Amino acid sequence: MQWFSSPWFRRKPASLLLDELNAEDEGGRLHRKLGPLSLIALGVGATIGSGLYVSTGIVAREVAGPSIVLSFLIAAIGCGFAALCYAELASMVPVAGSAYTYAYATLGELVAWIIGWDLILEYAVGSCYVANGWSGYFDSMLRNLFGIQLDPRLLHAPWDYADGFLLNVVTLAGGAEAVSWFNLPAVLITALLTVILVIGIRESAGLNAAMVLLNVGVILTLVGAGAAYVDPANWKPFLHEDHGWRGVAMGAAKIFIAYIGFDSISTHAEEARDPRKDMPIGILGALVVCTVLYVATGAVLTGMIPYLQLDRTAPLAAAMQAKGLTFAGTLLTLGILAGMTSSLLVGNLSQSRVLLAMARDGLLPIKFFGAVHRRFKTPWKATVLVGFVVALGAAFAPLNLLADLVSIGTLFAFVIVSAAVWILRVTDPDLPRSFRAPFVPFVSTMGVLVNGGLMFWLGSDNWIRLIGWLVIGLIIYMTYSRRHSLLNRTPEAAASPTPPAA
Repeated sequence: MQWFSSPWFRRKPASLLLDELNAEDEGGRLHRKLGPLSLIALGVGATIGSGLYVSTGIVAREVAGPSIVLSFLIAAIGCGFAALCYAELASMVPVAGSAYTYAYATLGELVAWIIGWDLILEYAVGSCYVANGWSGYFDSMLRNLFGIQLDPRLLHAPWDYADGFLLNVVTLAGGAEAVSWFNLPAVLITALLTVILVIGIRESAGLNAAMVLLNVGVILTLVGAGAAYVDPANWKPFLHEDHGWRGVAMGAAKIFIAYIGFDSISTHAEEARDPRKDMPIGILGALVVCTVLYVATGAVLTGMIPYLQLDRTAPLAAAMQAKGLTFAGTLLTLGILAGMTSSLLVGNLSQSRVLLAMARDGLLPIKFFGAVHRRFKTPWKATVLVGFVVALGAAFAPLNLLADLVSIGTLFAFVIVSAAVWILRVTDPDLPRSFRAPFVPFVSTMGVLVNGGLMFWLGSDNWIRLIGWLVIGLIIYMTYSRRHSLLNRTPEAAASPTPPAA
């Protein structure tokens, strides 16, 4: 096609990706240690976090009411279309990189760079946001369980954002006020997880599995206990009194942040033991588990308390305590810490794999971002850099203005992946596909329309921020990446992009 004859849209053939995967020199390859259960756990761990524990109450109270269960289902349907497409591509081209790699094989280098840069935004800002929130719950646990009071100046960034940047003033133990210094617990948890991520994927997956089991156990306990206090009268009216059916769509767009993470499974295709079978199970399994938990939580929460009375900051804990379930506060804090730890770990893990894939293609400096540790078989330099950036952002940045930006970035990635499946069916129909998304092009089209439609419910401010981020990325692409791309070199050089282990 003439479109792809332009150097801006040159494609990396899927066959070349498979050649890289099967290269005899394994010195720079990642360890294949992940089975289907580990992949599901990675997806659940990356997905269930503050989106469930905080956003559920906010969305139900402000836009959706009890119909938040429909919002969860609509968001899940949009994710489902994208998940089927992710599963096909991940089983067909099982290398690191997720949507970036798939876009390179279908839509060309420029689109691949845009989506790779978008994934950096999704994972980096998302991890900063999670680490910042983790700090507050950790402080709560120390105070309630152990009576330890941390200095408030070490729990917050030095400034905040509310229609402009403001100094973040905190109240000290003696009653005096002072400007906050930085968020120390966020830095410490990020540093600890960075060390674990460098040591190896098996250790990282093991910690994540333990956190996921604790998190899911807490959710099931709270849902089971809260179900006994559900009053069906609280579900009437089912739609939000101010927004009606429009609130269901608005709720689906805003609650979408609760689903961010399942796509991170696809960044670990190169570390799956049998990616052609395990990747579809991991992606679809994680989505099903999360959807069931979300719908159950939304139904119980709005059934326990009239939706207009839901607490904005800790809706689950407040609802349980209002019904006399005093154990819920401590239990919920443990669950939230476990969920946020998993989310932070998998976010940083996925970010380094995307950087690795971009470096292998020459779009980022390969000697740094593509360096794989000789012993641990992890992209250790990229992992350390990601940890440093996340710690810096969580310690100093006012991140509340960026929450919806993470959602719009993820939805953008879903649109690209959904389109990629259809394009690859046309351009490379003979490539082996161990998993085929059913009803293509219907599934691909719906993935584009549903996820693209949800993007327009997130407001113009988020579009402006997304476009600004992408403009910065385009400047980097035009000044560095386009000239250093492996596709500028000989076929032999392009077929051997992996640097020696470092």
